[in-house]
Amino acid sequence: MPDVNPGREKVKEYIERNNISITDLAVAYGVKKQDLASYLSGKLDNPRGNQIILKIISDFRIR
Repeated sequence: MPDVNPGREKVKEYIERNNISITDLAVAYGVKKQDLASYLSGKLDNPRGNQIILKIISDFRIR
């Protein structure tokens, strides 16, 4: 499984900088708020979490 930690950090920076709540993002991606928070913190590191992180990076064009 590829390491998405750099992407995870960029997503966290992006949502903080743009005042996007984890709750709103979770609703938009159809995941539980707690799961998304765990994916972003790195506490829950699994293929589903990695897919969500990569999808957010792609959708918001985070570079």
